[in-house]
Amino acid sequence: MPCKEKLPHRSLPEILYRIGDLADSTGTPCYLVGGYVRDVLMHKSSTDIDIMVIGEPIPFAKLIEKKLEGKHFVVFERFRTARLELDLPETGTVLLEIVGARKESYNPESRKPITGIGSLEDDLARRDFTINSLAVILNSSSRNCIVDLFNGYDDLRQKVLKTPLEPEKTFSDDPLRMMRAARFSSQLGFRLDKQVKNAMNSMGKRISIVSKERISQEFLKIMASPKPSVGLIILHETGVLKEIFPELAAMAGIEQVDGLGHKDTLLHTFQVVDKLAEKSDNLWLRISALLHDIAKPLTKRFSKSSGWTFHGHEVVGMKLSVKIFRSMRWPLEPLPYVQKMIRLHHRPIPLSKDEITDSAVRRLMYEAGEDLDDLMTLCRADVTSKNPEKVRKIMNNFNIVEKKIAEVAEKDLLARWRPPIDGCDIMQTLGLSEGRLVGIIKKKMESAVIEGEIPYDREAAIEYIKKTYREMRNS
Repeated sequence: MPCKEKLPHRSLPEILYRIGDLADSTGTPCYLVGGYVRDVLMHKSSTDIDIMVIGEPIPFAKLIEKKLEGKHFVVFERFRTARLELDLPETGTVLLEIVGARKESYNPESRKPITGIGSLEDDLARRDFTINSLAVILNSSSRNCIVDLFNGYDDLRQKVLKTPLEPEKTFSDDPLRMMRAARFSSQLGFRLDKQVKNAMNSMGKRISIVSKERISQEFLKIMASPKPSVGLIILHETGVLKEIFPELAAMAGIEQVDGLGHKDTLLHTFQVVDKLAEKSDNLWLRISALLHDIAKPLTKRFSKSSGWTFHGHEVVGMKLSVKIFRSMRWPLEPLPYVQKMIRLHHRPIPLSKDEITDSAVRRLMYEAGEDLDDLMTLCRADVTSKNPEKVRKIMNNFNIVEKKIAEVAEKDLLARWRPPIDGCDIMQTLGLSEGRLVGIIKKKMESAVIEGEIPYDREAAIEYIKKTYREMRNS
């Protein structure tokens, strides 16, 4: 096979050359394929290695397991695939997948492929993008030779995403690849080829045959990328976003009444997400940024006296977030955190006024709890005005709020972020069993601390709940 370029000598982990030697001993053509090749050429680290052979992969995988002391060996007979782990001195444990070259065909109503034994070209042609259709020969006769049947190496250098076959066929076979196009653009900083984007424009509705779980995985990878808006904008501009996330797509556009328009909420949201991504890798804080204004389309009102308003969008947004989490098949554990960020994202700025009391600051501190720093990070990212003077003023207000928080925390030890006693203390002190009454007494005690009626002190809180309980029984 002609070899345009070769990897430098010994540029791969030594164990891959040992796999190539094992392949020679059995007369098996053996290739390194997929994302690992891409990452090697981009000088990026990777711990998932795909090996493709021409012939039967399972016996060869068993040979690798035996000779190279593999562990956690698993076989997927239907897909002619085996998976195992290897310990590499250079990088630690890696996951190795050994597959047989295959070709695929698809039923138009399903994304599950009908697979068959194929050639090297068949296997590389079925890949999603040319940058992932590169292979490296591991056999000693042509070792380190880069097999590039679809010009993927040049596309990699030019940072462009193209498909090995016509993009309409590639996306029709597996519509999730449209999501992957957006994800690779966000993760790697690659641009979409014009034909690829045109195909996404015309085929967005086909994403409906893909499971929500797989869509969710790709979407969260976009949100975890260095600049999420790159992928989000691609999904929006091609119409894929309205198919997978209609609540988010509904935020787009500017409506005008009497010459007055509000800013494009979707564009603003993308800007907030990017600004926050510069400061935090916390995925669910990024999701909070994505959803902080999600209810504005539902709460949008116009009056001649006050212009555009979005009253209550925080409360409606909290309720809508439940629907979104379930629809997107996101884990429900982070939902209360995200709801808290949505509910509180407008609260800090009013606290910058001189007349704001310590109790108002305490209440925000109690409500935000240990997530106060995350809330302030979100609020700062939410400032996207094009007016530099307005931005400077708002940021200065945030500095004032943070100074007030520090002063109050130092004054009454609220930096511990929890009430002086909890529900168990209340039940034990008052001889109560778990129930609504305990919650009522706890709320009264917390409010008394926040409002400064009693000091932040365990004994003071105990005395307060005793007094409160007596008054409730006598009333």
